[in-house]
Amino acid sequence: MSNKTNSTDVILIGAGIMSATLGTLLKELTPEWNIKVFEKLAKAGEESSNEWNNAGTGHSALCELNYTPQNADGSVDIKKAINVNEQFQVSRQLWSYLVDHNKIKNPSEFIMPIPHMSMVQGEKDIEFLKKRVEALSANHLFSGMEFSEDPAVLKEWLPIMMEGRNPSDKIAATKINSGTDVNFGALTRMLMESLEKQDVEVNYNHGVQNIKRTDDGRWEIKVKSEDGKIAYHTAKFVFLGAGGGSLRLLQKTGIPESKHVGGFPVSGIFLVCNNQEIVEQHHAKVYGKAAVGAPPMSVPHLDTRFIDGKKSLLFGPFGGFSPKFLKSGSNMDLINSVKPNNVFTMLACGAKEMSLTKYLVQQVMLSHEKRVEELRDFIPNAKTSDWHAVTAGQRVQVIKDTDKGKGTLQFGTEVITSQDGSVAALLGASPGASTAVTAMLDVMSKCFPAEMPAWESKIKEMIPSYGQKLVDNEALFNELHAASTKSLHLHD
Repeated sequence: MSNKTNSTDVILIGAGIMSATLGTLLKELTPEWNIKVFEKLAKAGEESSNEWNNAGTGHSALCELNYTPQNADGSVDIKKAINVNEQFQVSRQLWSYLVDHNKIKNPSEFIMPIPHMSMVQGEKDIEFLKKRVEALSANHLFSGMEFSEDPAVLKEWLPIMMEGRNPSDKIAATKINSGTDVNFGALTRMLMESLEKQDVEVNYNHGVQNIKRTDDGRWEIKVKSEDGKIAYHTAKFVFLGAGGGSLRLLQKTGIPESKHVGGFPVSGIFLVCNNQEIVEQHHAKVYGKAAVGAPPMSVPHLDTRFIDGKKSLLFGPFGGFSPKFLKSGSNMDLINSVKPNNVFTMLACGAKEMSLTKYLVQQVMLSHEKRVEELRDFIPNAKTSDWHAVTAGQRVQVIKDTDKGKGTLQFGTEVITSQDGSVAALLGASPGASTAVTAMLDVMSKCFPAEMPAWESKIKEMIPSYGQKLVDNEALFNELHAASTKSLHLHD
């Protein structure tokens, strides 16, 4: 251990939406705790949380077809959609509380109302969409969802998507007006600025190089600053919220829970519209169906976004591959993540996920013109010159041994904690940022079980539905949804 070690209560590694959310919750619950944040980049929210890197902008299962799989008997399973929607409502409640208490201002800088739509083509998928809307519409979380296959209605809903289409094409869509667009980069920066005002020490350009247990049971991290200086900090609790960088640090902890866990990096590419006239003609998030073998975050969507106060239009994401675990990472990240305890887990996954590998290879080989051809499934008259490609952030899918077998690829967000709750890591991808509040409440319940009973009343003040299921209480859902709509200025 270093001669000079700086002691604190909580260390958050990574200044993304997860650390910002956890820091916010803990500061509200225990303002006396000392919290330090270490981020290797120059600003908050520059990796997976950044608005140009984040495909999941307000995931609430209103339009994402991969959250409602079709069963063998033809019925539609809406359990995951309900779960994701509930978690997004929890996020809305916390954001509303923070706005109401002046912890963050100008909610329209990070959240805007936007219709969420699903669009399918062909008889088979239209039948699926009909069953989906029937199943969801019966549930108050999805009230107000409309279905149409009438070309006149679809032209009104989706003018640039219907223009130039063959009149004989079989198309159907659903539309729900209660959707939102969330700029998680802007939100992360707001939360971190608020934390700094509450005496949280946020250290940018500080990379964490190592983490190890000390003799007294605390965790010591080794940090290198931009000028090359090394410092050591200890804490009773450390959260690894460094996106793709969390796996490397988790492995360095040596905790049993870090064994037999691997990661597979998947990158994405979006097409961004250069023509503001086209951008202004489309006002919705429209999701289609994923290609066979595609990972869930590669469901194609034509996406109205609000970035830097400007309306933008994105299409994608197209799958990509880089061995880096972070956009700013190293080409050795994947190789370096393979350890004696996870090598067979990784190999088993590779053998099982040949369709994903094939899909990624095909995606990587696509030319710009080929990508625009895929866009024409959504916008028949799309011109190649109106669009340019932007590389999105890296997503590291968790690989671990489960009941389904060795080397199972996990497509969700995964929280891994030590048995004593002194260290926690957030791994994985979609739905990620949209469900950050629920994920961080999960971290707190696992890592601070003794404190949770005393915190409960304050948590309920921030998140009134805490401990309840909104799907079971229509009146409470309606009340809280209306309140968050007002606080977040979504009625404007």
